[in-house]
Amino acid sequence: MITPQRLAFRLLIPAGVVLLPVLGQQFDNLQRERARQMLKDVVDTIRKNYYDVNYHGVDLEARFKEADQKLRNTTTLGDAFAEIARTIQPLKDSHTFFVPPTRSTRREYGYVSEMVGDRCFVTAVRPNTNATEKLAPGDEILKWEGFSPTRAEFWDMNYLFNTLYSATLHHLVVRSPNGAERTVELAAKEHQGKRILDLTGNGDGDIWQVLRDQENDERLMAQRTIEFGPALMIWKMPEFDIKDQGTDTILKQARQHAFLVLDLRGNPGGLVVVLEHLVGAVMDHDVTIATRTGRKPGLKPIKARALKEFSGKLIVLIDSRSASAAELFARVVQLEHRGVVLGDHSSGKVMESRYYPFQQGTETVFTYGASITDADLIMADGKSLERNGVVPDEVILPSAEDLARGRDPVLMRAAQIAGVDLDPARAGRIFPVEWRKD
Repeated sequence: MITPQRLAFRLLIPAGVVLLPVLGQQFDNLQRERARQMLKDVVDTIRKNYYDVNYHGVDLEARFKEADQKLRNTTTLGDAFAEIARTIQPLKDSHTFFVPPTRSTRREYGYVSEMVGDRCFVTAVRPNTNATEKLAPGDEILKWEGFSPTRAEFWDMNYLFNTLYSATLHHLVVRSPNGAERTVELAAKEHQGKRILDLTGNGDGDIWQVLRDQENDERLMAQRTIEFGPALMIWKMPEFDIKDQGTDTILKQARQHAFLVLDLRGNPGGLVVVLEHLVGAVMDHDVTIATRTGRKPGLKPIKARALKEFSGKLIVLIDSRSASAAELFARVVQLEHRGVVLGDHSSGKVMESRYYPFQQGTETVFTYGASITDADLIMADGKSLERNGVVPDEVILPSAEDLARGRDPVLMRAAQIAGVDLDPARAGRIFPVEWRKD
C-alpha cells in the first residue's frame, strides 16, 4: 500500500484507556449505535476525501441509507462489520476500505496461502500447529468456505473471513500434488488478550505489551540480504518502510557486486518517500515515477532524483502479493529499461491512500479507521496499474511439486542470469518464512 504517511494498522495510542474488543458477545442496541456511527464516519470521510468526486458512478448516499437501515437489525459483530464494508465495496478500489476495531482475541490459522498464476496454493505451514496435521505446502485450495479462490476475489475473501468475521474455523477443499482431494476443517489457535488495556503509561500498564507487539511486527518486516561472491547480492525487501540510511547501507553493500536481485515478492508497498529514494538510488537520471490524479487540482507527480547509488545490473522479483509501491518500482524498472522483472503477475493494487483514524468513547475508548484513496497514479506509458498489475518480463510460476519440496525456481532463474549456479532447493531455504512469536 502506497501512502504519503505510514499506513500500518497498528494500535493508535490515545492518552487514556483503550477498549480493544469494543463489542461483547451480545450485540445490543448500544453496540448497534456504535456500528452505525462507524458507518457514518467512514462514509463522511469518503465524501470529503475520495479522489473521484463522482465515486465512479456509485450512489454513495443511497448505499449509506440502505446500510444504516440494515445495521438497525444486525445481530452479530461480524455482520455489522461486513455491512459497513459492503457499503463501499462497489467503488472497486483496492485502497479504500474499512478497518474494524482490534479484537482482544487474535486468531492464527498456522498456514500461508497465495495465488500462483490463477491457482491458490498453501505455500507455508507453521510447525507444531493444528495446520501441520492437515495441510502441507503444495496443497491447492479448491474451495474456501464454499467459494473458489480467484485472483480477483482472493484479497476480499481474506478480508471477509479473517478480518471482518475473524472466523474460528476454516473449511477448505484441497488437492495434494499427487491429485488426491480432501476436505479440511481447521481450527484457529486463539491468543486471548485483555479486553481493556491501560495505555496511559502509568505504573504497570499495558503499554509495554503494545510496544513488544510492535517490535514483533518489526522483526517480521526486517530487511534481509545474502551475498554470492562478487557476482550477486540478493535483497529481500518485505515492505517499503526503511530509512534512507538503511537503504544506502544496503546499496553500498550491493555496489560490491555485479548483480542485485531485489526480491519484492509478498511486498505490499509502503511509503512514497522510500519508493522515491530507492528508484533514485538505482537510476542515473531523474525519473517521474507516476503522476497523480484526484479531486484536488495541481497534484505533484511522484519523482525520483538520480542518486546513482547502484549502477550494476538489476533483477526484480514479484508475485501475486506484490502490491502498490512494489508494483510501481517493478514497472519503472521495465519502462526505464533498467533491469529485468521475473516471477508472477503482480496484484494490481496501486492507488495512493491515507489512513483516517476514528475513536468512540472518552476515558475508555476504542479505535477503528478507514483507508481512503486520494489519488490515482498514472505511469509514464499513460496507464494505471490498478486492476492491471505488472506482467513480468519472464513469467515463472512454482509448481505444486516445487512448493511441496521447498524449491524456488524464480530465485534460481535470477541467480542463473547473474551467472551463479543456485540449486532451486537451496534457493527455497535462503529466506525462510518468519512466524509471529506467541
